[in-house]
Amino acid sequence: MRNGAVSQVKAAMIWCPFGDTATAEAIAAVLVEEGLVACANIIPAITSVFRWQGEVQRASEAGALFKTTQKLLGPAVERLVSLHPYDTPAIIGWHADHAAPATLDWLSAQTAPLEE
Repeated sequence: MRNGAVSQVKAAMIWCPFGDTATAEAIAAVLVEEGLVACANIIPAITSVFRWQGEVQRASEAGALFKTTQKLLGPAVERLVSLHPYDTPAIIGWHADHAAPATLDWLSAQTAPLEE
């Protein structure tokens, strides 16, 4: 923040797996362009082991970690649900307990139009 002001922004994160990197990148771009998240880190190769329709399954997926603010966490998750191609996407959001002041300033600058 400027002039020594303390940021009122609080950070939040969202984790979500995707079927492939291209889908993760495309959806991340929409969320960033819409100002719902400031950034997405795409992890191109993860192996998921999960129970689906009564059976243990394995899948190669791409993971995405989205950085946003606590105020935008709900709207960002809702938009992610609407964009995600899975019938039941595993989308988990949480409030970050701590973040560097410069990170909070950056989050605020990237999402400010929606937070006003």
